[in-house]
Amino acid sequence: MAEVERDLATGVQTTGHEWDGIKELNNPLPRWWLLVFYACVIYGLAYTVFYPAWPSLSGYTKGVLGYNSHADYYTEVAGAAEAKKQFTDRIAAIGVAEIAQDPQLLEFSLAGGQAVFNENCAQCHGVGGQGQRFYPVLADDNWIWGGKLADIEQTVRHGIRHQDDPDTRQAQMLRFGADEILDKAQVTDVTEYVVGLSGGDADAVAAERGAKVFAENCAACHGAGGAGNQELGAPSLVNKIWQFTGDRASFAAQINSPRHGVMPAWQGRLSDDLIKMVTVYVHSLGGGQ
Repeated sequence: MAEVERDLATGVQTTGHEWDGIKELNNPLPRWWLLVFYACVIYGLAYTVFYPAWPSLSGYTKGVLGYNSHADYYTEVAGAAEAKKQFTDRIAAIGVAEIAQDPQLLEFSLAGGQAVFNENCAQCHGVGGQGQRFYPVLADDNWIWGGKLADIEQTVRHGIRHQDDPDTRQAQMLRFGADEILDKAQVTDVTEYVVGLSGGDADAVAAERGAKVFAENCAACHGAGGAGNQELGAPSLVNKIWQFTGDRASFAAQINSPRHGVMPAWQGRLSDDLIKMVTVYVHSLGGGQ
């Protein structure tokens, strides 16, 4: 039988491990630590008996108490929905104008509408409606289709150029260059005219010729002075607010073969009360008329 080696300084048995002349002592674990460890083991085993724990090929052990955190979640959700029902039922029963006149419903709609907006709209229009490239700002007073509550609700419900909704907003700018409605010289001239409308440095002679082209081909939608027409979804050309890049080359490209934005129709995807709440929220962002 091998002789037990002990440390000369402390008299404690060693493990036999040594590094750089330093020997590891075989001190016993503190009793309190062992008791806590054993208690944790017992608790862990007991937990697997009483609560869902062990996975299997067809599911998991349910535990003798039958506890289910999903059930707790659904109970909480149902309770929250019941608490909100007093507001959502009233919102569903009245129009957006009436909601805006009711302080209690307005406060509820602004909070709920912001949540709906952040989940469904902010990806394109930005948090707070500040907009981003190719997606219009919703927090200013410039509206293509109108910024009144009813206008916004119509846009939210039916979208813009949404193929599957017969009530969607529709506005199609002609492909003046690509379809040879205008020749290249006319496209150049009317481009200069539009540059001048927004205060840009335009070729005066070409812009003068372009004014006649504009009056004959563009004014019917954009207005004689380019102020736009919300009923037709024709944007203003004088306020320097552009959905696409506002430079000479972009103007020419848009006149030649225009790009058109598309917005989904939210009716059928959001409930009626949520559509009204997000309408009220968008109207409140700063640009509602």
